[in-house]
Amino acid sequence: MFAIARVSIARWVARWMGKTIVGVLTLTTSAAFALDKPAERVILTIEGTISQTNNGPQAQFDMKMLEKLPQHSFSTKTPWYPDAVTFTGPLLRDVLAAVGAKGTKITAVALNDYKTEIPFDDATRHDVIVARLMNNRPMPVREKGPLFIVFPFDTKAELRTELYYNRAAWQLNVLRIQ
Repeated sequence: MFAIARVSIARWVARWMGKTIVGVLTLTTSAAFALDKPAERVILTIEGTISQTNNGPQAQFDMKMLEKLPQHSFSTKTPWYPDAVTFTGPLLRDVLAAVGAKGTKITAVALNDYKTEIPFDDATRHDVIVARLMNNRPMPVREKGPLFIVFPFDTKAELRTELYYNRAAWQLNVLRIQ
C-alpha cells in the first residue's frame, strides 16, 4: 500500500513540476519577444493593432532583428521569374507574433507606395514568409528587395492564382495591422 502511495505521489509531483516548468518556459519565451531598438537602418515598420513596440506606437526592425527570428526557406515558381526561386526569411506569422499583432487585415506597403491587403488568417493558414534572401543572397531594391512577402505558391493549387500573386509584396517596408 505504501509503495502505491509513493508512486501516486511521485506521479503527482512529476505532473506538478512539469506544469511549473512549462509555466516558467512560457514566461521566459514571452519576455524574449520584448523588442529592442534597431541598431542599424530600419528595414520594416509595423503599426496598428500591436502590443509590442519599440518606437512610440510602432515596431521597427532592422535586418539583424529579422535574422534573429526563426528562418524558413522554400523554392517556388512565381510569375516574376522564369525558374523556381528559393526564398528565405521568417514566417509572416512569427513577425506578427513578435509584435503581438491582432486583427483581421494586414496592409503591406512597398517602398514605391504599392499597397496590397492580406487577410490576417493567411499568415496562419499558409507558410508565408517575409523573404530577406533570394537564392541565398540579400535582395537589393532593384531586385525586389530588401524584403518580399512570398506565398509558397507551389504547395497548393489555390495559391497559384492572381488573388495570391497580388497579395505578394516586394520592396516591403510597412505592415499596417487592422
